[in-house]
Amino acid sequence: MVNSVKSSNLGYPRIGEKREWKKALEQFWAGKLEKEDFLKQIEAIRLQHLQKQKNQGIDLIPVGDFSLYDHVLDTAVMFGLVPKRFEYARGKVTLETYFEIARGSKSAVASEMTKWFNTNYHYIVPELGEVAPTLVDNRPLQFYKEAKQKLGIEGKPVILGPVTFVKLSKGYKETEFKTIVNQFVPLYADLLRELQTEGVEWVQIDEPILSTSISKEDVALFNDIYETLHEAAPNVNVILQTYFESVDFYEEVVSLPVQGIGLDFIYDNGRNLAAIKKYGFPKDKVLAAGVIDGRNIWRANLDHKYALLEEITEFVSKDQLIVQPSSSLLHSPVTAKNESTIDDVLKDALSFADEKLNEIFVLAKGLQDGKASIQAEIEASTNAIQALNESSVRNNKQVQKAIQNLHTYSVEREESYKVRQAIQEKSFQLPLLPTTTIGSFPQTQEVRGQRSKWRKGELTNAQYEEYINAEIKRWITIQEELGLDVFVHGEFERTDMVEYFGEKLAGFQFTKFGWVQSYGSRCVKPPLIYGDVSYLEPMTVKESVYAQSLTTKPVKGMLTGPITILNWSFVRDDISRYDVANQIALALRTEVETLEKNGIRMIQVDEPAIREGLPLKRENWESYLKVAVYAFKLATASVQNDTQIHTHMCYSNFEDIIDAINALDADVISIETSRSHGELIFAFEENTYDKGIGLGVYDIHSPRVPKVEELTRNIDRALQVINPKLFWINPDCGLKTRGIDETVSALKVMVEAAEQAREKLFVKE
Repeated sequence: MVNSVKSSNLGYPRIGEKREWKKALEQFWAGKLEKEDFLKQIEAIRLQHLQKQKNQGIDLIPVGDFSLYDHVLDTAVMFGLVPKRFEYARGKVTLETYFEIARGSKSAVASEMTKWFNTNYHYIVPELGEVAPTLVDNRPLQFYKEAKQKLGIEGKPVILGPVTFVKLSKGYKETEFKTIVNQFVPLYADLLRELQTEGVEWVQIDEPILSTSISKEDVALFNDIYETLHEAAPNVNVILQTYFESVDFYEEVVSLPVQGIGLDFIYDNGRNLAAIKKYGFPKDKVLAAGVIDGRNIWRANLDHKYALLEEITEFVSKDQLIVQPSSSLLHSPVTAKNESTIDDVLKDALSFADEKLNEIFVLAKGLQDGKASIQAEIEASTNAIQALNESSVRNNKQVQKAIQNLHTYSVEREESYKVRQAIQEKSFQLPLLPTTTIGSFPQTQEVRGQRSKWRKGELTNAQYEEYINAEIKRWITIQEELGLDVFVHGEFERTDMVEYFGEKLAGFQFTKFGWVQSYGSRCVKPPLIYGDVSYLEPMTVKESVYAQSLTTKPVKGMLTGPITILNWSFVRDDISRYDVANQIALALRTEVETLEKNGIRMIQVDEPAIREGLPLKRENWESYLKVAVYAFKLATASVQNDTQIHTHMCYSNFEDIIDAINALDADVISIETSRSHGELIFAFEENTYDKGIGLGVYDIHSPRVPKVEELTRNIDRALQVINPKLFWINPDCGLKTRGIDETVSALKVMVEAAEQAREKLFVKE
């Protein structure tokens, strides 16, 4: 048991202050960095991260949270769970095989990738059932030894718990769940025994599944599992860590046979605290209290956080308390210290991972030594937050008035989909099974270089526009040659699909180094929505109109939807997120109307993040989806009947939100599904969808060019349950990250597969 208030962290960003981790990975993948040198660079980055946490005064420093790609994949390969399509001899999984599972190989498709709970981080879905799990590599032990030997850090190994791991996996029936979990329990027991032998004091076992809507049977299973693990390693203190929401079965959870319970006091809507007040907290356990927001970037009001901790200590003694973030800091940028271009008022109100660690240290110190010992830090945080709240950017009276008068805006199309479909069919004259792409084309090193020169002032606006137009013209020609039916302009002027729009709307700010990991080496730099959002000027019209002038084929205008901009940004926390969503929707509505007035009659408003934003508790889904649908329709409903609204979604477990997707009333929806194509098709057998739809027929995240037979299989399977008159053929996502040759080759295959599918349909008729 701890003898004083301790500070702890749950996980640290992997990517480095300036994405050193990403650069090392991509150089290794490209063959520009030898394996030995790569591993040395990665080790240096990993040790630097641990040293930073030690320097910040954190008592319980996580080890084993660092990953070369994804922590769920790390857990799978630790147990030797390599799908049979990859060449693998039993034993420790090689680095090459590890990356092939994540990225695919010339002979095998990558494992499925999906969102980590309701975040924008993607994990690799483990595939169970093909091979029996075995503990082939005790990763937590390896990283514990490294931290101790090289830095003198007595680390806290971080392990993804067995119930959450299996819940997030695929390849078994629901009725087999308990049996499958129990296959892993002896392996976790062996892992903990080895940690105990090494003298490990504290272990963090992450079970965020406890924050979802689980059953009583699941809770009973937890008790059996953790009793077994405690018996296997009685001298290891286990903190059972939850995050992202409250726990439903509080009394049962805090009674589990572990030495500590980690609870989220940020995203729990007050329910975890209410449960402690109602039921108390065990005297023989520590409470790891997540009181600093691990998922946002705003400076904590230390006065409020201290008051929260004081409230907790009315029921939990100080010697039982650990102060920590609400979740891993994986979801936060590394440090705000390098943001030299941001206004002082805003910068002073920011807190990235390193600053959050300091907030945790300060709060733990305050609880230990008294509030007076941190009074200066409390006052500084209060003043910084107040200055931002009083700034003009958060007090746009025109925007605030529009939000108060939302009832004056129509959110319904003039006619039903059936009527619009007939009008649009006559207007566009598209063939059966029309082909298109999702929006972006390859952003080559040259494209990025030209953008960089323009941003640095080395190219004039006119020179940069000339270059972008040349790229648009080039790819319009390529699309003509490929024989696609509906074109896109390619988005060469854009960096990130959210950042681009944020740069053109009021109320947004961008960082220089505020990167976070999305999947693998793919990092994104979410904008900061720090003020009232409003429309300034046309954002996409110039490029779309130019592209349309080059062809008689329809060119889609490309926008990012309000909920995706919301979910993929760091959002101000002083007003309702839903008010922010509607501010964005009103701005997009103006852009949609402007595109239409300029002759763009297919407009795609992408909402890939709707599904990931679902609350973890099912009882909260309806209210969230109602808001999401409203914001989308607020942005899109004012167009004419002959204007076709498209949208795109990623990894959307379709059956979960089919009613909401239908309620969006988009004319065409495309869904990113190629890695789990069969599962999604099954959803159509269970549910009816009567609008235009494109199921991604090949995976753009893998560098391999698909074969016609693969795409034909996907198309044929889809047409068994979807009306051919409603079906579109497209890749499963944008092609920005792919190379030119592989993009053209893959699209050529896709068009060929579409032509073969049409021929078969004509023969049947």
